[in-house]
Amino acid sequence: MIDGTPPALLCEGVRKSFAGGVDALAGLDLSVPEGSFFGLLGPNGAGKTTLIRSVVGLTRPGAGSISVFGAAAWGDSAGAARQSIGYAPQDVALDRFVPVRELLSLHGRYFGMSRRDAAGRADEMLRAFDLSGKATAYAHQLSGGMRRRLLLARALLHRPRLVILDEPTAGVDLELRHDLWDYIRALHADGTTILLTTHYLEEAEALCERVAFIRSGRIVAEGAPPDLRAQFGATRLEDVYLQLVGR
Repeated sequence: MIDGTPPALLCEGVRKSFAGGVDALAGLDLSVPEGSFFGLLGPNGAGKTTLIRSVVGLTRPGAGSISVFGAAAWGDSAGAARQSIGYAPQDVALDRFVPVRELLSLHGRYFGMSRRDAAGRADEMLRAFDLSGKATAYAHQLSGGMRRRLLLARALLHRPRLVILDEPTAGVDLELRHDLWDYIRALHADGTTILLTTHYLEEAEALCERVAFIRSGRIVAEGAPPDLRAQFGATRLEDVYLQLVGR
């Protein structure tokens, strides 16, 4: 915390265990500064998704605390915390029975926007992500790349201060990946805090100001990519990854 301003995301001693004695989060500590572009990197099973689900209110942690811009993510202030978050999950789960424009508008209404503001913002997002021509289509009728764009449009619709992107470019072609990069960079330039998970290390190196490596439910290293490369004597972030969390 600097000058009394809380970080965008603060996790302290967060623990989560599942049946069978699996410790997905093992006392994890993490601080994401407001306005930063922050990468969370680690292999499958390291705890990334469990952490994100705990932040956005989908999984209740067993111990520890999580706050978003100073508001606790669980308890009486959870509503304020969740209002500040836009979440684009890795799995493309979109309503099959609601047209695209209405899907976006309903999302805005869920977050307290007026009907008029939600509809206007839905049109704005459709234009921003080149989806206006699909406004009356259904999500399952869209291509994989279009569904990825729709997920991001939905996450941004209520103007969140913290946007969490879980593998946003997984499975998309190179051209669309760079289009999404450009939009995310512009979003960050406007002051939005970005938390990104990705298995594309070159993506993290190109976009993130800071990254944290997670292994076995704990953060094992954090810093700016150039500093981490220097610390571990590596020429690429991929080499740092292999040293810290690789098999």
